[in-house]
Amino acid sequence: MDWRGRKQSNNVEDRRGQDVQRASGGGAALLLVRFLPMMLRSKTGRIVLILGAVVIFGGKMLGIDILPMLLGGGTQSVSQNQREMSPQEQELAQFVSVVLADTETTWHQLFSAAGKTYQEPRLVLFSNRVNSACGTASSAVGPFYCPGDNQVYLDLSFFNDMRQQLGAPGDFAQAYVIAHEVGHHVQNLLGISQQVRQAGAGKSQATVNALSVKQELQADCFAGVWGYHADNQRQLLDPDDLEEALTAASAIGDDRLQRQAGQDVVPDSFTHGSSAQRVRWFKRGFESGQVAACDTFSATAN
Repeated sequence: MDWRGRKQSNNVEDRRGQDVQRASGGGAALLLVRFLPMMLRSKTGRIVLILGAVVIFGGKMLGIDILPMLLGGGTQSVSQNQREMSPQEQELAQFVSVVLADTETTWHQLFSAAGKTYQEPRLVLFSNRVNSACGTASSAVGPFYCPGDNQVYLDLSFFNDMRQQLGAPGDFAQAYVIAHEVGHHVQNLLGISQQVRQAGAGKSQATVNALSVKQELQADCFAGVWGYHADNQRQLLDPDDLEEALTAASAIGDDRLQRQAGQDVVPDSFTHGSSAQRVRWFKRGFESGQVAACDTFSATAN
């Protein structure tokens, strides 16, 4: 991919290496808790408490918060320590930002052509574990989109897993993953995600899984639509890039992952689609560049 030096998105939030700690209360807080009942029973103690309250709230009115000093730091203070990123980690973050920016360009154009307004998602980079509106998730779940906060979440170690464990290397393979999650954002904006949830309400697990497969394959197709425009309008792709994306799509097919895990292939348990399906729908989007070509829900056979 010819990505270096291109426009970067303003919608990337880098949470990698953050260490969030809550400071505990100091000795004064412990003493206050220990002797509070005794002070309330004593007239002198009550006077001290009243005077203390006056000092604290008086300071607040003057813009001075002395409560943390009295309590030795307070129990609600949060410190964040961001470790320094290596040059390789910094470059990978820049790559993600460029890809996200290019998806923004594509989807702004396509939404505008349809008389709609595209709302850009945020992409959160994290390490090991992250909190989202959809709950707390570990890196083990892989990249995901949360419709509750319109954000894509990505631990960049997944790209290492693609290369080393799944045999899917290459920068366009990585870009396909980002574009797929952005595809879920597009589905959310178009109301497709809500329709899928409604269609699956109260249905069997097999039915819910089948709907999930159609939704995931459509996100693959939307990723292909982005690839078409990135290649034809902005010449972002190199000659071998398409093959990288197809290899990645095949590598994360449900059937292949089940075989790698030593399990029997059970189509009714698929939630993302087989390798062949994922390749076919990405290619359909890539070859057409049209959102209308990605109607996996009406297709008689995926």
